[in-house]
Amino acid sequence: MREETCCFTGHREISRGEAERLVALLDEEIERLAARGVRFFGAGGAEGFDTLAAQAVLRARARRPELRLILVLPFPRRMTTPEYDRVLRAADKVVYVSPCYREGCYHARNRRLAEGSGVCVAYLRRGGGTGYTVGYCRKLGVEVINLAQRLER
Repeated sequence: MREETCCFTGHREISRGEAERLVALLDEEIERLAARGVRFFGAGGAEGFDTLAAQAVLRARARRPELRLILVLPFPRRMTTPEYDRVLRAADKVVYVSPCYREGCYHARNRRLAEGSGVCVAYLRRGGGTGYTVGYCRKLGVEVINLAQRLER
């Protein structure tokens, strides 16, 4: 099942210009992964890259109904943007790693995404939670595709 599963991790803050370019890269990468048999896509519920990735999966699902968007969230909470609220309603499955906020729940969410995936599509420019998740994926042998590197080309 891991070989059919992709997770996303990336920064919350993205410039408007980079966001537009990331949307195109996400659409291309999801299509490429779907063509090689990836069906399940897990996103972590943060604003920024997670939302862009989840929206890209929903666009791809309109063309490929076999694709599934799974949200792995740290705990139940109100979403802060209308865009993400729409993503939450459209997801095929929502999983909470904790029934309420507790210390470490964001790291638990990141580990759960990594542990269930065979590939990780990232937007990594600097450390933080994204750096932790990419490092954990690499430690587990999960293939990492960093779209930030493609933006530099």
